[in-house]
Amino acid sequence: MILLIDLILHKPKAYRHLLYNVLKQESPKFKGLLWKLTIGYLLLDVYRCLVLESGDEEWGLSTSFSSLVWICRKMFTDVFLGNFMLLFTFLLVMKIYPSRCAGTPWCKDFLLAILVSSYFKIFLVAMMVWEFPSSVIFIIDLFVLSSNTMAVKVITESGMSKCIGACFIAHAVKALTSQDSYSPTDVMAVGGISWRV
Repeated sequence: MILLIDLILHKPKAYRHLLYNVLKQESPKFKGLLWKLTIGYLLLDVYRCLVLESGDEEWGLSTSFSSLVWICRKMFTDVFLGNFMLLFTFLLVMKIYPSRCAGTPWCKDFLLAILVSSYFKIFLVAMMVWEFPSSVIFIIDLFVLSSNTMAVKVITESGMSKCIGACFIAHAVKALTSQDSYSPTDVMAVGGISWRV
């Protein structure tokens, strides 16, 4: 519990302890943990997109199966493409800034740091139970951004300004490649529901 509080307070020692002592790559369960974290992260991101997309639309029992399949395919595509670009941008920016990780197989460490530091996305589950305005999602995104910055700082031992820049660039690229890049004037009717294309 103390570790969780220290993570919320963005203490570097807590991130260092979690990433280097608690979650060890030598553990036989590490690969399974990495897959579980990735799936959970992607599912929470899909739910985030679903909340943002459905803010304007009314979903009812009359929604056809084909429109639901179209919506799900579109959201999964957005999430996978956006997160691929997020990780690609992170790795590209961190290669430009050489750090402690140069010359070591640090891709798994970096992925683990990003996934673990995105723990604030778990607050999206509260939005399933209690009704919150969709603007709460942007507050959660800011917490994820700041937490990612601290984890990148710990894993790369780079300066804070470089880590803030890398995180900001990566999250901006993700936002531009996901559903946020669509023009609100492009609308397509699918199954009686208007969706942005």
